[in-house]
Amino acid sequence: MNDHLRQATRLEAISGRYDPWLLGAALALAALGVVMVASSSIALESDPFHYLKRHVVFLGMGIVMAWTAMRIELKQVEKYNQLLLLACFVLLALVFVPGLGVVVNGARRWINLGVSRFQVVEAVKVLYIVWLASYLVRFRDEVNATWPAMLKPVYAVGVLVLLLLLQPDFGSSSLLLAVTVGMLVLGGAQIKRMILPILLLLPGMIALVIIEPYRVRRFTSFLNPWADQQGSGYQLSNALMAIGRGEWFGVGLGSSVQKLNYLPEVHTDFIFSVIAEELGFVGVCLVIGLYALLVGRALWLGYRCVEMRRHFAGYIAFGVALWIGMQTFVSIGVNLGILPTKGLTLPLISSGGSSVMMTCAAIGLLLRVSYELTRAEKQVALYRGDVPANRDDAPELAQPSPAPRSTSRLKPRIEPTFERIL
Repeated sequence: MNDHLRQATRLEAISGRYDPWLLGAALALAALGVVMVASSSIALESDPFHYLKRHVVFLGMGIVMAWTAMRIELKQVEKYNQLLLLACFVLLALVFVPGLGVVVNGARRWINLGVSRFQVVEAVKVLYIVWLASYLVRFRDEVNATWPAMLKPVYAVGVLVLLLLLQPDFGSSSLLLAVTVGMLVLGGAQIKRMILPILLLLPGMIALVIIEPYRVRRFTSFLNPWADQQGSGYQLSNALMAIGRGEWFGVGLGSSVQKLNYLPEVHTDFIFSVIAEELGFVGVCLVIGLYALLVGRALWLGYRCVEMRRHFAGYIAFGVALWIGMQTFVSIGVNLGILPTKGLTLPLISSGGSSVMMTCAAIGLLLRVSYELTRAEKQVALYRGDVPANRDDAPELAQPSPAPRSTSRLKPRIEPTFERIL
């Protein structure tokens, strides 16, 4: 090998590649969302395209946010980890500021931006995942070995959950808790250590359901929506009728009956029922398949990043995958009647400006993770001499990326690999 090939090159000088499967799945879901929002909301306003126009505007803003996230180096984001957590607390507190917070249907979850309302918890989901990823990098070995390091994120999410419950927002609270547990486990925390905090939190969550009459009604209607079909079971019973009408191939795009002012929140929380009614079982399988591809690809990217010792990028991928996967599961489960109503939208498909924009931003982060992963793989390939020197994207041989910073005084853990398992 030529001597000049042994000269180190900066990682940023090597071009990467955005994952085409991830991008394709996200674009397909977003395109389907535009079609289904147009179909489901056509009878909700005097202007049949009112919600469609709003959705397209917010989707365009989300694409701009995704493009911005795709262009920013993750190491630049990691520098501001503490500010990200502070921003989570500030955003959730803003809804209680008189004149700024907006109350809709008895819930104070939005802030008034003048031209539109913004649901702050959607931004908190992204910011919190990035902060937790940086925390797991800095205290990776301590999280695996000590109680204080493992419980610190639990304390942080506990404060966030308290602010959410004051709004109230039980669905987002449960989602943040589940994402925290998942990221801690994937970040190295021992599962047996996680059992005690979960057992301590479980009675409190059950108590929150019992003390609120509307949550009790949601739970009882979930168990038997037909017992009070015109009351607490109205939404779920109409959703199930819509799904049943779809059969194998659906009644046809635009031909849903339940969307004609029978099924509430048809363009947001219950848009999956319209998909099932109009596109049938085949359409439902297509949608679930796209989400499985998106989430599965994100988890694979996270695993590859951890193997490449790019833990910050890997934990971001894990966190976004858990968020989108869990929210999708809950939203579909609510529509199918296997989970109580939670008020969570179907990512990238449901109408809702805040959700659409921040989900697009999260997809942008995932694409950035894939870009930096392929760039690091090229760098390692160059170092090993696996890539010809005359390739345009490999001008010089690069040194492997350094191990991530760690504050631990403990012996570093050995990362699991398929090779060791086999």
